[in-house]
Amino acid sequence: NAEDPENGFMPCAGHLDVFNIAGGFGVRVDTHCYSDYHIPPYYDSLIGKLIVHAENREEAILRMKRALDEFVIEGVKTTIPFCQTIMNYPDFREGNVHTKYLEEMLAESRLVGA
Repeated sequence: NAEDPENGFMPCAGHLDVFNIAGGFGVRVDTHCYSDYHIPPYYDSLIGKLIVHAENREEAILRMKRALDEFVIEGVKTTIPFCQTIMNYPDFREGNVHTKYLEEMLAESRLVGA
């Protein structure tokens, strides 16, 4: 998402100077964006969905971390750094999460880098 996690996940409309996505085996990116695209302020800030699959959770997390590292997006803030933090968090890695996980962790300010 083109959002600023350090500012309450506020949407970040603007110009995508660079938009290079991840790829490879087990990696899928659904997006409508491209370099030189302008993100309007009138719509959802979703600029792409990253989906990975692997034989098990540990491999999927490693694949997701690699894919997140491969993205190069310049011009707007994104939630990529926030997602990278989540990938390293022990509760997430162990599968000890639920639908209110992020909300609770953010309220308690327990997410490092969030």
